[in-house]
Order: sequence, then C-alpha cells, then structure tokens
Amino acid sequence: QRILLELVWECLEDAGIRPDDCAGERVGVFVACSSSDYWSVMLDSANRSDIDGWTNLGGSLSILSSRISHAFDLRGPSFTIDTACSSSLYAAHLAKESLSRGECSLALVASANLMINPGVTLGFSRAKMLSPNGSIRPFGAEASGYVRGEGCGCIALKPLDAASSDRDRIYAIIRGSAVSHDGRTPGITVPSLQAQRQMLVLAYADAGVDPRSVRYVEAHGTGTPVGDPL
Repeated sequence: QRILLELVWECLEDAGIRPDDCAGERVGVFVACSSSDYWSVMLDSANRSDIDGWTNLGGSLSILSSRISHAFDLRGPSFTIDTACSSSLYAAHLAKESLSRGECSLALVASANLMINPGVTLGFSRAKMLSPNGSIRPFGAEASGYVRGEGCGCIALKPLDAASSDRDRIYAIIRGSAVSHDGRTPGITVPSLQAQRQMLVLAYADAGVDPRSVRYVEAHGTGTPVGDPL
C-alpha cells in the first residue's frame, strides 16, 4: 500500500497533473495484484493476540485500491484485479472501458510485486514453471521456464482530447484492447491457441487496425514449452 501511494503521486506529477486537483473528482483506481506476500509474512510473524482490525486492512487486496482512493479523495470506481500474469493489462483494459463509458475522467492503473515470502516461488518451482538456472530464454530451444522478479509501476489514462486540452504529458495512445479466457484446456494453466486467436481478432477490430500494418509485437514469452509455441 505504501509503495502504491508513492507511485500514484509520482505518476500524477510526471503526467503534469496536480494531485490536489484530483480530490473530489471522478478519478478511477485500477490496481493489479495476484498475491500478497506481505499479508502471509505478517500473519506468520504475528502473535495471535496482536492480530486486530488493522491487520486485516493491511493485508486485504481490496484495500490496495481503496487506500489510494481514500488518501487522495478520489470518487471514481476503485477495485483490485487478479488475473494472474495478465492482471496489469486487464486492469488497463478495464480502465480504458471505464473512461469510454464516462464512469471516470481520469484512470490510474497501478501494480507492485514484492517477493518476501518463498512460498509462491517454491510452488512455481515445483510445478516446473521456473528456470532451474535462473535464466529465461523465450522462444529458444533451451527454454526451461521463466524467472520471477520484483517491480512496480503506475500509468494515468485520460481521453486523448482531454489530455491534449489539459496539456498533459502523453507517452502513448491506446487504440484498442480486448480480453477473453482460454476456456477448457488440458490444464487450467494451459493456454488455448484458438481462444487467443479470437481475442486478437477482437483487439484489432476494437482498435480499427489492420493486423498487416503491425510492425512491433511484445509477447508474453514465458520460456516454457507450453506457452511459447502460441
């Protein structure tokens, strides 16, 4: 929560938006979070008698977004999204849709990943999802899994006309996006080529872009024999 609060402030400053000007406005908060190592560490290290209502607030995933809205007095939609590896992109998609529906005039998309509990890493390792040598080689014959990492980030989204009129700093334009699920596959973590192909068709249609005009693709290269072929 502390890291996200700092990120939001820095993001608004970088965009040329005064944080105080957002108070009381329809600003949406979309936080991506798949798990909370902090919550598990806090419970493991605390005596049962020390656990109180503040403990729950400190570990609740829903409070990640609510803390930002509360601290900055933001009145737009506010929630935390968990779709595993795609959480941040899914949050950005929902923020874009919320802006297009007029639910908010500014959307903040943020996420932070800290590895302070070995449990998650241990589980992924035993599932053969992590590289045994600590090196990821996506799309390579020697690929043997991915490598976990820590990081955090926040972006501010606005309708293009509004951002231009307000003379905000604009880094990129989202032309379109789409979301879907793989449905039933041989395993719940196994992706579906057909489902992802259909999602790409929807994304190109939403953006009004001819796939043949695309010159750069950033892939979800996990360095695994199941994910890379797609």
